[in-house]
Amino acid sequence: MDHHTVATVSIAGSCLDVLGSLYLAYDLLGGQHGPLRLLTRAVTHSIVYAVGYGIGLGPFFGLTAGLAIGITSAIELNRVARGMKPYSLPWQGLFSAIRGVGFGAGLYRIAGLEFASAFAAFITVGQIFGYSRGISPTMDYTASRRPRLSRRQFWGTVVRTFGYCATALLCGFLVHHENWGLALRVGLVTGISTGVGQTINPYIEYYADNLPARWMGVFGIGLILCGFALQSLQYWLAVFDVRLT
Repeated sequence: MDHHTVATVSIAGSCLDVLGSLYLAYDLLGGQHGPLRLLTRAVTHSIVYAVGYGIGLGPFFGLTAGLAIGITSAIELNRVARGMKPYSLPWQGLFSAIRGVGFGAGLYRIAGLEFASAFAAFITVGQIFGYSRGISPTMDYTASRRPRLSRRQFWGTVVRTFGYCATALLCGFLVHHENWGLALRVGLVTGISTGVGQTINPYIEYYADNLPARWMGVFGIGLILCGFALQSLQYWLAVFDVRLT
Protein backbone atom coordinates (compact mmCIF):
# COMPACT_ATOMS: atom_id res chain seq x y z
CA MET A 1 0.00 0.00 0.00
CA ASP A 2 1.23 3.49 -0.88
CA HIS A 3 1.99 5.81 2.05
CA HIS A 4 0.16 8.65 0.27
CA THR A 5 -3.00 6.54 0.32
CA VAL A 6 -2.60 5.91 4.05
CA ALA A 7 -2.21 9.66 4.67
CA THR A 8 -5.31 10.40 2.58
CA VAL A 9 -7.35 7.83 4.53
CA SER A 10 -6.19 9.29 7.85
CA ILE A 11 -7.12 12.82 6.79
CA ALA A 12 -10.54 11.60 5.70
CA GLY A 13 -10.97 9.95 9.09
CA SER A 14 -10.16 13.18 10.91
CA CYS A 15 -12.68 15.06 8.78
CA LEU A 16 -15.38 12.51 9.60
CA ASP A 17 -14.64 12.90 13.33
CA VAL A 18 -15.15 16.66 13.09
CA LEU A 19 -18.36 16.29 11.09
CA GLY A 20 -19.70 13.69 13.49
CA SER A 21 -19.08 16.04 16.42
CA LEU A 22 -21.05 18.77 14.65
CA TYR A 23 -24.02 16.47 14.12
CA LEU A 24 -23.98 15.50 17.78
CA ALA A 25 -24.15 19.22 18.57
CA TYR A 26 -27.21 19.64 16.31
CA ASP A 27 -29.36 21.47 18.86
CA LEU A 28 -26.50 23.73 19.96
CA LEU A 29 -26.01 24.80 16.33
CA GLY A 30 -29.58 25.99 15.89
CA GLY A 31 -31.50 22.82 15.11
CA GLN A 32 -33.48 22.71 11.90
CA HIS A 33 -32.76 26.36 11.14
CA GLY A 34 -29.03 26.17 11.79
CA PRO A 35 -26.10 25.55 9.46
CA LEU A 36 -26.41 21.76 9.65
CA ARG A 37 -28.98 21.78 6.87
CA LEU A 38 -26.27 23.03 4.54
CA LEU A 39 -23.69 20.77 6.16
CA THR A 40 -25.92 17.72 5.64
CA ARG A 41 -26.13 18.46 1.94
CA ALA A 42 -22.39 19.07 1.67
CA VAL A 43 -21.44 15.87 3.51
CA THR A 44 -23.91 13.66 1.66
CA HIS A 45 -23.13 14.96 -1.82
CA SER A 46 -19.39 14.86 -1.13
CA ILE A 47 -19.59 11.22 -0.07
CA VAL A 48 -21.66 10.25 -3.12
CA TYR A 49 -19.25 11.86 -5.57
CA ALA A 50 -16.13 10.83 -3.65
CA VAL A 51 -17.17 7.18 -3.78
CA GLY A 52 -18.05 7.37 -7.48
CA TYR A 53 -14.87 9.11 -8.55
CA GLY A 54 -12.75 7.14 -6.08
CA ILE A 55 -13.84 3.80 -7.54
CA GLY A 56 -13.09 4.89 -11.10
CA LEU A 57 -10.03 7.13 -10.67
CA GLY A 58 -8.53 6.36 -7.28
CA PRO A 59 -9.10 7.50 -3.68
CA PHE A 60 -7.13 10.75 -3.93
CA PHE A 61 -9.05 11.87 -7.01
CA GLY A 62 -12.27 10.85 -5.30
CA LEU A 63 -11.41 12.94 -2.24
CA THR A 64 -10.51 16.14 -4.12
CA ALA A 65 -13.25 15.94 -6.75
CA GLY A 66 -15.87 14.76 -4.26
CA LEU A 67 -15.23 17.63 -1.85
CA ALA A 68 -15.14 20.24 -4.62
CA ILE A 69 -18.38 19.06 -6.23
CA GLY A 70 -20.18 18.20 -3.00
CA ILE A 71 -19.53 21.48 -1.19
CA THR A 72 -20.25 23.80 -4.13
CA SER A 73 -23.36 21.86 -5.16
CA ALA A 74 -24.64 21.92 -1.58
CA ILE A 75 -24.28 25.71 -1.40
CA GLU A 76 -26.27 26.13 -4.61
CA LEU A 77 -28.95 23.58 -3.68
CA ASN A 78 -29.38 25.02 -0.19
CA ARG A 79 -30.09 28.45 -1.67
CA VAL A 80 -32.75 27.12 -4.06
CA ALA A 81 -34.30 24.97 -1.30
CA ARG A 82 -34.90 28.17 0.70
CA GLY A 83 -36.98 29.55 -2.17
CA MET A 84 -34.32 31.94 -3.45
CA LYS A 85 -33.13 32.43 -7.02
CA PRO A 86 -29.94 30.64 -8.15
CA TYR A 87 -26.65 32.48 -7.75
CA SER A 88 -25.57 34.96 -10.42
CA LEU A 89 -23.14 33.94 -13.16
CA PRO A 90 -20.04 35.41 -11.40
CA TRP A 91 -20.74 33.22 -8.36
CA GLN A 92 -21.37 30.26 -10.62
CA GLY A 93 -18.04 30.98 -12.27
CA LEU A 94 -16.38 30.79 -8.84
CA PHE A 95 -18.04 27.43 -8.15
CA SER A 96 -16.86 26.21 -11.56
CA ALA A 97 -13.29 27.26 -10.75
CA ILE A 98 -13.40 25.43 -7.41
CA ARG A 99 -14.54 22.25 -9.14
CA GLY A 100 -11.85 22.74 -11.77
CA VAL A 101 -9.20 22.98 -9.06
CA GLY A 102 -10.59 19.83 -7.43
CA PHE A 103 -10.36 17.89 -10.67
CA GLY A 104 -6.93 19.30 -11.44
CA ALA A 105 -5.58 18.34 -8.01
CA GLY A 106 -6.86 14.81 -8.47
CA LEU A 107 -5.37 14.47 -11.95
CA TYR A 108 -2.00 15.90 -10.89
CA ARG A 109 -0.85 12.60 -9.43
CA ILE A 110 -2.22 10.65 -12.40
CA ALA A 111 -1.13 12.69 -15.43
CA GLY A 112 1.22 15.45 -14.22
CA LEU A 113 0.99 19.19 -13.61
CA GLU A 114 0.66 20.37 -17.23
CA PHE A 115 -2.21 18.00 -18.03
CA ALA A 116 -3.99 18.72 -14.74
CA SER A 117 -3.67 22.52 -15.14
CA ALA A 118 -4.96 22.46 -18.72
CA PHE A 119 -7.86 20.19 -17.79
CA ALA A 120 -8.85 22.37 -14.82
CA ALA A 121 -8.84 25.50 -16.99
CA PHE A 122 -10.86 23.93 -19.81
CA ILE A 123 -13.56 22.41 -17.64
CA THR A 124 -13.90 25.66 -15.68
CA VAL A 125 -14.67 27.49 -18.91
CA GLY A 126 -16.93 24.66 -20.04
CA GLN A 127 -18.94 24.71 -16.81
CA ILE A 128 -19.38 28.47 -16.99
CA PHE A 129 -20.72 28.04 -20.53
CA GLY A 130 -23.05 25.33 -19.24
CA TYR A 131 -24.32 27.64 -16.48
CA SER A 132 -25.08 30.29 -19.10
CA ARG A 133 -27.23 27.68 -20.87
CA GLY A 134 -29.12 26.70 -17.74
CA ILE A 135 -27.16 23.53 -16.92
CA SER A 136 -26.44 23.51 -13.19
CA PRO A 137 -26.80 21.35 -10.05
CA THR A 138 -30.11 23.10 -9.33
CA MET A 139 -31.60 22.34 -12.75
CA ASP A 140 -35.13 20.87 -12.40
CA TYR A 141 -34.78 21.03 -8.61
CA THR A 142 -37.15 18.96 -6.50
CA ALA A 143 -37.18 17.43 -3.01
CA SER A 144 -38.84 14.03 -2.94
CA ARG A 145 -38.66 10.66 -1.22
CA ARG A 146 -38.20 9.03 -4.62
CA PRO A 147 -35.13 9.21 -6.88
CA ARG A 148 -35.71 11.10 -10.13
CA LEU A 149 -33.78 11.99 -13.29
CA SER A 150 -35.45 14.48 -15.62
CA ARG A 151 -34.97 14.53 -19.38
CA ARG A 152 -32.83 17.68 -19.18
CA GLN A 153 -30.70 16.19 -16.43
CA PHE A 154 -30.18 13.04 -18.48
CA TRP A 155 -29.03 14.90 -21.56
CA GLY A 156 -26.89 17.17 -19.42
CA THR A 157 -25.17 14.04 -18.08
CA VAL A 158 -24.60 12.74 -21.61
CA VAL A 159 -23.11 16.06 -22.71
CA ARG A 160 -20.86 16.16 -19.66
CA THR A 161 -19.62 12.61 -20.34
CA PHE A 162 -18.56 13.35 -23.91
CA GLY A 163 -17.32 16.83 -22.96
CA TYR A 164 -14.98 15.59 -20.24
CA CYS A 165 -13.72 12.78 -22.44
CA ALA A 166 -12.97 15.19 -25.29
CA THR A 167 -11.34 17.65 -22.88
CA ALA A 168 -9.02 14.95 -21.53
CA LEU A 169 -8.04 13.98 -25.08
CA LEU A 170 -7.39 17.62 -25.99
CA CYS A 171 -5.25 18.14 -22.89
CA GLY A 172 -3.27 15.02 -23.70
CA PHE A 173 -2.64 16.27 -27.21
CA LEU A 174 -1.54 19.70 -25.98
CA VAL A 175 0.96 18.36 -23.45
CA HIS A 176 2.06 15.43 -25.63
CA HIS A 177 0.60 12.93 -23.19
CA GLU A 178 -2.08 11.21 -25.27
CA ASN A 179 -3.87 8.58 -23.24
CA TRP A 180 -7.12 7.26 -24.66
CA GLY A 181 -7.65 5.01 -21.66
CA LEU A 182 -7.44 7.90 -19.18
CA ALA A 183 -9.70 10.10 -21.30
CA LEU A 184 -12.31 7.35 -21.52
CA ARG A 185 -12.14 6.72 -17.77
CA VAL A 186 -12.51 10.42 -16.96
CA GLY A 187 -15.53 10.76 -19.25
CA LEU A 188 -17.30 7.57 -18.14
CA VAL A 189 -16.63 8.05 -14.43
CA THR A 190 -17.85 11.65 -14.63
CA GLY A 191 -20.97 10.64 -16.52
CA ILE A 192 -21.86 7.77 -14.21
CA SER A 193 -21.15 9.76 -11.03
CA THR A 194 -23.14 12.74 -12.30
CA GLY A 195 -26.07 10.56 -13.37
CA VAL A 196 -26.22 8.77 -10.02
CA GLY A 197 -25.84 12.05 -8.12
CA GLN A 198 -28.61 13.76 -10.09
CA THR A 199 -30.91 10.75 -9.68
CA ILE A 200 -30.68 10.62 -5.88
CA ASN A 201 -30.60 14.41 -5.46
CA PRO A 202 -34.34 14.67 -4.67
CA TYR A 203 -33.97 12.00 -1.97
CA ILE A 204 -31.00 13.79 -0.38
CA GLU A 205 -32.77 17.14 -0.52
CA TYR A 206 -35.90 15.79 1.13
CA TYR A 207 -34.07 14.28 4.08
CA ALA A 208 -31.74 17.26 4.45
CA ASP A 209 -34.80 19.29 5.47
CA ASN A 210 -36.86 16.59 7.21
CA LEU A 211 -34.42 14.35 9.09
CA PRO A 212 -35.42 14.09 12.79
CA ALA A 213 -33.00 15.48 15.37
CA ARG A 214 -32.46 12.00 16.88
CA TRP A 215 -31.29 10.68 13.51
CA MET A 216 -28.88 13.58 13.29
CA GLY A 217 -27.24 12.31 16.47
CA VAL A 218 -27.19 8.72 15.20
CA PHE A 219 -25.62 9.88 11.96
CA GLY A 220 -23.02 11.83 13.93
CA ILE A 221 -22.07 8.77 15.96
CA GLY A 222 -21.79 6.76 12.74
CA LEU A 223 -19.47 9.35 11.23
CA ILE A 224 -17.27 9.36 14.33
CA LEU A 225 -16.99 5.55 14.27
CA CYS A 226 -16.10 5.60 10.57
CA GLY A 227 -13.55 8.32 11.25
CA PHE A 228 -11.99 6.27 14.04
CA ALA A 229 -11.78 3.24 11.75
CA LEU A 230 -10.07 5.23 9.00
CA GLN A 231 -7.66 6.96 11.38
CA SER A 232 -6.66 3.69 13.01
CA LEU A 233 -5.75 2.10 9.65
CA GLN A 234 -2.17 3.38 9.84
CA TYR A 235 -1.70 1.75 13.24
CA TRP A 236 -3.21 -1.56 12.16
CA LEU A 237 -0.78 -1.59 9.24
CA ALA A 238 2.08 -1.14 11.70
CA VAL A 239 0.77 -3.89 14.00
CA PHE A 240 0.59 -6.40 11.14
CA ASP A 241 3.89 -5.22 9.62
CA VAL A 242 2.33 -4.26 6.28
CA ARG A 243 5.03 -2.77 4.11
CA LEU A 244 4.36 0.64 2.57
CA THR A 245 5.82 1.79 -0.75
